[in-house]
Amino acid sequence: MGKLGKVVLTICQMMWTRDVTAILRDSRTVIRGMRDFEQRSFTELNLLAGAVRGELPKLARATLCALITINVHARDIISEMVKKQVSELLSFDWQKQLRYYWNMKVDNCVVCMSIAVYTYGYEYLGACPRLVITPLTDRCYLCLMGALQLDLGGAPVGPAGTGKTETTKDLAKALAIWCVVFNCSDSLDYKMMGGFFSGLAQSGAWCCFDEFN
Repeated sequence: MGKLGKVVLTICQMMWTRDVTAILRDSRTVIRGMRDFEQRSFTELNLLAGAVRGELPKLARATLCALITINVHARDIISEMVKKQVSELLSFDWQKQLRYYWNMKVDNCVVCMSIAVYTYGYEYLGACPRLVITPLTDRCYLCLMGALQLDLGGAPVGPAGTGKTETTKDLAKALAIWCVVFNCSDSLDYKMMGGFFSGLAQSGAWCCFDEFN
């Protein structure tokens, strides 16, 4: 599991998207199906929590911890959808979530969020921890994904230490894209910026310019 940590996380998210999509497509039993899926989510989380308490290799433990973090957010999404009685595949409460699909037409993994469709990056980032996702994190993801779809960038704004940089980095992890964080200073000029953008264009990586102001 340690060496295949990124594969485990991605496949689990694809399976979760597949299962929820299947429930929402069956209009006759969608409400009951969502409630049953919510209970299954609780059971699976308890099993993962039990597994992580045992003796595990370091990489396997890191993968399980990241999987628990992702599954807790997935459970919260399902609970919110059950509460709102979401019953349609095109409901915005479902469309606004980060969803992983295997697109048979292009034979590739794609990540969707509202209007945004992004091809999975396949950058192996190791068994890295994932950010605990809050409703504010979801809204930030939604804005950044929409900007990417329009070939734009993003500039999260807020007080110091509130997680703007970490949120951007975690979205890059979710899309399997390498994200370079650069701390800006007064010495930053147009030549350095030109070199940065040249490297980003050639590598396909993201760059987060911290303290850009």
